[in-house]
Amino acid sequence: MLKSLNSGVTGMKNQQTKMDVIANNIANVSTTGFKTGRVRFEDMISQTNTNAQAGINAQQVGLGVQTSAIDTIMTGGSLQSTGRSLDFGIENGDSSFFTVSSDGSTENLAYTRDGGFYTDASGKLVTSSGLSIMGYTTGADGKLNENNLQPLKIDKEITVNGNTYELQSYNIDSEGVIRGSYSDGESHVLGQIVLTNFSNPDGLEKSGGNLYSRTINSGEPTIGKPGSTGYGKVQSGFLEMSNVDLANEFTEMIITNRAYQANSRSITTSDGMLEELINLKR
Repeated sequence: MLKSLNSGVTGMKNQQTKMDVIANNIANVSTTGFKTGRVRFEDMISQTNTNAQAGINAQQVGLGVQTSAIDTIMTGGSLQSTGRSLDFGIENGDSSFFTVSSDGSTENLAYTRDGGFYTDASGKLVTSSGLSIMGYTTGADGKLNENNLQPLKIDKEITVNGNTYELQSYNIDSEGVIRGSYSDGESHVLGQIVLTNFSNPDGLEKSGGNLYSRTINSGEPTIGKPGSTGYGKVQSGFLEMSNVDLANEFTEMIITNRAYQANSRSITTSDGMLEELINLKR
């Protein structure tokens, strides 16, 4: 059997993988905080017909292609103004992520660049899918407790010195500090959104729902305040767009399509050669 048949098959299979990634990138061009994927190839093993000798190079025939990596490009997307106070974009922090939890504990944490947040009936800050936004909360003394992460909440009422006051308005600054104005005429710190950094964010694993999970390759998560050294700033009223470059994706789509056609042509040509060989018997 001709080696070119198998080489052509590997080429078609791997070009199909690349096309799958390109199609997913284009499908998510409007997905908040989406990070584009990239496929890279490497040659498979080569069969050596003649080993290298003095003054003579080795004669080798390659046996096809394989996918070496499917990378996630973690460069930041552009920030788009929404004017909504609970929309947040991370500025100048490609390695920074919002920290969320499925049950409000630190045992089931996930990470996201999607800063479209909401408040539930109890005032808890959540994602569109109901995950809790984690950060530093205030203690009884009104100071931030930075020893552990807790679900953030914008209380509709607070009690100060035995008196209960109702929430009038709230705002969140570029350092993620949540301040509420209450009917006592005072502004109270309610909590602070934190960011999580990874030494190798490219090593994070996509979990669906705009979420990422840490892996052995991402490194350990390190928690910090927005705007501190190494961490991005949190911009209220903005959302991060996807970093998909449509011009690049369409160009890659054309190249992939032509490469797929060329590989299929090598198969049909090899088949024609086999047919000629069979016809020698006639």
